[in-house]
Amino acid sequence: MISITNIQPLNYKVSRSNKGKSLNAYYFLPANHNVKNFNKHAAVDLIRFAGKSISRTDIAEALDLSRAGVSIIINDLIDNKIILETYSRTTPSGRPPVVLELNPKAGMVAGIDMGASHLSAALGDFSARILKEIEHPFKIADGPEKCIDDANQILNELLERQGIGIKDLSAIGVSVPGPVITDAGMVMAPPIMPGWDRFPIRDTLEKRWSVPVTINNDADLGAMGEWAYGAGRNEINLAFIKVGSGIGAGFIINQQIFVGSTGSAGEIGHLTIEKNGPLCSCGNYGCLEAFASGKAIELQAQKLVESGKRTLLTEIKERPISVLDVANAARSGDLEAQEILNRAGTFIGIALAGLINMFNPSVVIIGGGVAEVGDLITAPIRKMVKERSLRASEHAVKITTAMLGRRSTLIGAMVQANSLAIHNMVEGKSPLSRVVYTLPNNEKEVVLTGH
Repeated sequence: MISITNIQPLNYKVSRSNKGKSLNAYYFLPANHNVKNFNKHAAVDLIRFAGKSISRTDIAEALDLSRAGVSIIINDLIDNKIILETYSRTTPSGRPPVVLELNPKAGMVAGIDMGASHLSAALGDFSARILKEIEHPFKIADGPEKCIDDANQILNELLERQGIGIKDLSAIGVSVPGPVITDAGMVMAPPIMPGWDRFPIRDTLEKRWSVPVTINNDADLGAMGEWAYGAGRNEINLAFIKVGSGIGAGFIINQQIFVGSTGSAGEIGHLTIEKNGPLCSCGNYGCLEAFASGKAIELQAQKLVESGKRTLLTEIKERPISVLDVANAARSGDLEAQEILNRAGTFIGIALAGLINMFNPSVVIIGGGVAEVGDLITAPIRKMVKERSLRASEHAVKITTAMLGRRSTLIGAMVQANSLAIHNMVEGKSPLSRVVYTLPNNEKEVVLTGH
């Protein structure tokens, strides 16, 4: 059995003395670290998230170390097959410089995205490149036992397709649509996850799979995925707004995921838009989610059909109306369908204007299934942000859709799994070795043991 606390990446700042800049690296800091390992963790993540070719000289400058000291670190990482040396492909002429990159074949991880109505799973290498992927219908409301069985079945199907076993995985990242208590690996009072309150998700999965597991909120992982490989690549401050069956936000502040004291930061879907509005899944009235989520849009469309008003949506009789149906009708000139999407975008824009005024991000990324509607919903969002945000904040923010599309959260889960696996390797530990970690608040230690 394996047990490990889902530690958030720590923020390591080092100064570039000759440029007056600061640089952040992400890693899991073991309790028994020494200076050499401390710098090894930072060097690995500088290479992972550089976004461009990075050399030994760049590492020495960023960490304020001597070239000899960096060579010791890099040579050790190469010997352990964590990183590779290669030649830059961007040099137009002359001998290309030697640069560093993560060894994608050093290990394999899985990412699992448990949504309200779908489950996506993927296998990937240490560069988060997807090797195999599956998506199935899924109901998070079925409760933890049924959903974990479903996840296990889908993961095994994925492994079988790849021709490998569970023991070939170094770590597994899992996303869930609720506020996650990261220290405990469980959710607390999740509005759209009945039966999951304080259920030991991470411990249950680790017992079943005997692989280290990391659990995070879906919007937080969407932010991480877009920051690492998508529309928010290397941004300092960004917000990821996931608009699906529910609405949630993931924040990266100073290149750190911000989850709040109990993991419930970013529950933007439960901001009150109208105090006497419709009942929300959280039990309150008039929440943003009750007006503008995918479920709310579909409910409004169904009520439109039942009202007898003229709409193209009346042609859909064999199945429930989806958000995509509303979008298709709107694009075909259906004024009522257009109004449903415009109203949803307007409410989201009002909420985002307040968020932008408080948070002042450089980019806001709209993701989730509803974002696939495109300008029908993003246009009113941008309009409201422009009208209601302070000029100083509105002028600096870019609002865009997720570059990774529906995969934002899945890729984020793989990034977190990679962080866990890679930094175990940096410490010279296999996934099944005994490792002691200290939480960022230094309150307790957690032991990872082999089976």
